[in-house]
Amino acid sequence: MLEKVKGSLRIDGPEHDDELTGLIETAKALLKEAGVTQTKVNDDTDPLIRKAVITYCKAEFGTDEKAGEKFAWSFEEMKKLLSLLATYTTEPVL
Repeated sequence: MLEKVKGSLRIDGPEHDDELTGLIETAKALLKEAGVTQTKVNDDTDPLIRKAVITYCKAEFGTDEKAGEKFAWSFEEMKKLLSLLATYTTEPVL
């Protein structure tokens, strides 16, 4: 996930890895708090989870205030959507 986030922010080097890793962890914790299952939160291949995490990172990482607000709003809307979808809030039965 870190490489996907770095790519979306157009960051090449490792100098921001710690900060970005923290933002990724925070985004995932917020999704879990909203009711998304741990299995889904940890699925870095899921396009909606990936998009939500990237959007959160764009909101929080060094963007201008107006862009940051737009990304923050978008993350909140994605979080609401994911919390309403059964495939994201119900653990699969094995």
